Amino acid sequence: MVVMKYLLQCVECEVISGSFVGTRHFIPRMQLSPNDTKLPFNLLRKQMPLQICYCMTINKSQGQSLQIVGLFLPKPVFTHGQLYVAVSRVTSPNGLKIFIESDMGRNTNIIQNVMYKEIFYNLPKS
Repeated sequence: MVVMKYLLQCVECEVISGSFVGTRHFIPRMQLSPNDTKLPFNLLRKQMPLQICYCMTINKSQGQSLQIVGLFLPKPVFTHGQLYVAVSRVTSPNGLKIFIESDMGRNTNIIQNVMYKEIFYNLPKS
């Protein structure tokens, strides 16, 4: 989900993948109180039930090793090597999730790895 608006009593979010892609939802502020407390008073607090995630560009991720990587590619990567850099940041294949959007706006599992064919023109023949 992507946060669209942060309001006083709720957060408006838009789903970016899955079966509800494109729908907007409101996550309300909730009252939370711990069950197991040794305090002499009742602790009650209001908070948004959200977990924050961080993002960075493919170029900024170079040199990083991460356990979980989510790759959002609404259009093909810009240059050859960016896809390799983005995918190689994760330490295990189980920690890699890739969201690719086709030209028609649907989810797909195909992405074009941009490469300049001119690099093959002057290769020595064996």
